[in-house]
Amino acid sequence: QVQLGESGGGLVQAGGSLRLSCAASGRSFSSYVSGWFRQAPGKEREFVAAILWTGGSTYYADSVKGRFTISRDNARNTMYLQMNSLNPEDTAVYYCAARRTVGSPFRKDYDYWGQGTQVTVSS
Repeated sequence: QVQLGESGGGLVQAGGSLRLSCAASGRSFSSYVSGWFRQAPGKEREFVAAILWTGGSTYYADSVKGRFTISRDNARNTMYLQMNSLNPEDTAVYYCAARRTVGSPFRKDYDYWGQGTQVTVSS
């Protein structure tokens, strides 16, 4: 059983940056894909970014392309989301997730989820 924990959220002004971290315990991420999702109040949880653990291919939602960067550190068993040029529309609870089976990185049926970390962008 893999347990995931996010950190790095907080309050930031529009145009600022934050770096989120997701650390795995119990077991390594391993498997196939890990990624980030976010959910704002009253809205559906949406895909943000994902990375394949073999090969390192990355995927991004159109809304964050050019602003967010997903990365991983296999030795530290940690995944990151660097968020630049933040705007109020980025305000949400951000969740990291991992899936052990082959499939689309964009779908929400990941096997493991973190507890979420709040990101609030003020204007």
